[in-house]
Amino acid sequence: MIALLKSHIEGDDKVFLSVAMQAAAREARLGHGAVAQQLQDLIEEAKRRTANTQSRPGQLVVLEPRGELANLLSVQTPTLRLADMALPPSLSERLERVTLEHRQQKRLREHALQPRRKLLFIGPPGCGKTMSASALAGELHLPLFTIMLEGIITKFMGETAAKLKLVFDAIRQTPGLYLFDEFDALGAHRTQANDVGEIRRVLNSFLQLLEKDCSNSLIVAATNHPQMLDRALFRRFDDVIEYTLPDPNLASDILQRKLAMFDTTAVDWSGVLPEAEGLSHAELARAAEEAAKRVVLDGSKYITSGVLQAALRERKAASR
Repeated sequence: MIALLKSHIEGDDKVFLSVAMQAAAREARLGHGAVAQQLQDLIEEAKRRTANTQSRPGQLVVLEPRGELANLLSVQTPTLRLADMALPPSLSERLERVTLEHRQQKRLREHALQPRRKLLFIGPPGCGKTMSASALAGELHLPLFTIMLEGIITKFMGETAAKLKLVFDAIRQTPGLYLFDEFDALGAHRTQANDVGEIRRVLNSFLQLLEKDCSNSLIVAATNHPQMLDRALFRRFDDVIEYTLPDPNLASDILQRKLAMFDTTAVDWSGVLPEAEGLSHAELARAAEEAAKRVVLDGSKYITSGVLQAALRERKAASR
């Protein structure tokens, strides 16, 4: 019984079924044939269900939210990894530290330590905050749940607080990475001039729910406007990670990754990179795609400085 309960708590299905088989064998040795047969039938049924939900090794099986949660959460199975992203070394190191702590959380908990679970991503739009959340989920083989704030925030603030509680109940019951994108819509400063008492109460409810949460899920909040957030929020998160616009080295890395299938030997990077200044990760990626499309439609596979510069200038003009 102890072994069964321990394996169930740890989520180790193989050990759980192995112990159950031993229990069935013991019942058979004691002459309890009917009990032994019933146990064996249940074990076989459990194995069949497991086989049906695992299409291939390592694939994550994600169940869609149901009921009221279907309007509050969207879910996806992320395939992105941190290695797929072009990030500054300091930022990459901080994200890798999060994954390491979660992979080694058993060792941490043996010393009464907890992995970082509540993260706040701040920085300009298009700099990789949402993509980083997806990559973290992919690294840890967790489903990515995105909280749909338009479903949570209603004109009836009492309903909003109740819906927040539903989300945090899901966070506790279903392990995953839960992303609050455009978080400033929920966490705006409580002393803003256009604020009302009910909005303050919703934020207070979120603060309380976040502080009390002790689940196994990761909670990531992302915002383009950290100055709008209530200061009390910052100390509720285990880590605040800041994203910035790419420097020339990172811009070069982003462009070359996106153009990896093309010949870029003719590109004069010293002449191209000044055109990339001030563009975000997303804008650089779009510029690279535009340059690639022009080359493909011209029947070539060679990226030139002129084509890439034109695409970067176009993106810069569009972002103004």
